[in-house]
Amino acid sequence: MIFHIDMDSFYSSVEVAADPTLKGLPVVVGSDPLQEGNRGVVSTCSYEAREFGIKSAMAISKAYRLCPEAVYLRVNMPLYKKVSNSIMELLRGYSSKFQQVSVDEAYLDVSDVVSGLDEAEKLALQIKEDVFQKEGITCSVGIGPNKSIAKIASDFQKPDGLTIVRPEDVRSFLYPLDVSRISGVGKKTSVMLGQMGIGTIGELAVYDVQELREKFGKFGLVMHQLANGVDGRKVQESGDIKSISKEDTFDKDTSDVKYLGSVVDTLSEHVHASLSQKKYLFKTVTIKVRFADFTTYTRAKTLAAHSDDIVTIRKTAKVLLQEFNGKNKLRLLGVGVTKLDKLDERQTRLSDFF
Repeated sequence: MIFHIDMDSFYSSVEVAADPTLKGLPVVVGSDPLQEGNRGVVSTCSYEAREFGIKSAMAISKAYRLCPEAVYLRVNMPLYKKVSNSIMELLRGYSSKFQQVSVDEAYLDVSDVVSGLDEAEKLALQIKEDVFQKEGITCSVGIGPNKSIAKIASDFQKPDGLTIVRPEDVRSFLYPLDVSRISGVGKKTSVMLGQMGIGTIGELAVYDVQELREKFGKFGLVMHQLANGVDGRKVQESGDIKSISKEDTFDKDTSDVKYLGSVVDTLSEHVHASLSQKKYLFKTVTIKVRFADFTTYTRAKTLAAHSDDIVTIRKTAKVLLQEFNGKNKLRLLGVGVTKLDKLDERQTRLSDFF
C-alpha cells in the first residue's frame, strides 16, 4: 500500500504560514513585477491566484495584468528548504520505506505499517494533521496499490485532499481520466495519442500495445502498463544520482531573451534546492532547449572544479543559452547539473561563513 504525499502550492503556502495576513489572498511567488517588469516569471502561486488564470512559468508581467492586486513575493529558497527538511524528517518517521522525490513530495510504503485501508486512511489523516501542526501548510495524499496510482490520486482533490484507490477500483478510477494524467505524458505525447484516437487512460489501456511500441518505443509499453494500473517500482531512497534537472514547457512559444533569462533563474533555484537537499556538488551545467517544431538540443559546460554555487549555475546556463538567442521561438527550456559528487557532511562550505 503506497502513499504519495504532495504539499499544496508549496512555496506560496510556506509564505502564508510565515505571514498569516496573506491567508485568503492571491499570492504569487517569483519576482516583483513593478521592479523587474518582463524579466521575472512565476515560480508558483496560491490557489486564490490560480483563479485569475495565473500559473507556474508564466511571465510575471502577464500575471500582473491578470491580477494586479495579488501579493508578489520573491523566491525565498532558504526558507522553503528549511520547511521541506522539517517535513521530510517528519514523514520518514511513519515508515522505513520512504522516498523523497522533490522538495515538496514523497512516497511512503505503509504495507508493513497498517493492516487495511481503514487504518491507512487514519494514518493519512494523521500525517496531514501532523504536517499542518508542524509547519502550518496543507498537503494532499493519494493512496493506491502502487506509486503511479498513488501519485495520480494525490492530485485528484487538491488542495488538502485525500483520495483512496482500492485495488478493485483501479480501472474505474483510471479509465475516465485524460491520458495527460499519466506521468511522462506531456503536451507533445498527448497530441500524438489524440491523433491515434486516444484521449483517455481507458482508451490507452485497450490500445494495441505493439502499435504503441512502434510509435513511442519503450515508453509505449510503459504507458500501456501504467494505463492498466501496472507499476512495479519500489519505494526506496535513491542511490548515487547522475544528474539533477528542471525544465518548463511554455504555454506560448517565445524568443524573448529577458523572459528566458528569468526562466533560467527560476529553474536554477529549483535545481540548486534539490542539489543542496541531496548534498551534492556539481561540475557540469547543462541546458536543454526545444523549438516549436519539437527539435531539441542540449548544451553543457564543465567547470574546473566541483561547486555548490547557485550563481555559477545561473551564469553558466545563460552563457550556454546565448547560442540560441535570436533564433526560432522556444517551446521548452531546461537547466541541469551533472558530474555530481557527494558533499562530505564534515566539509564546511565557504558559503557557510557569509
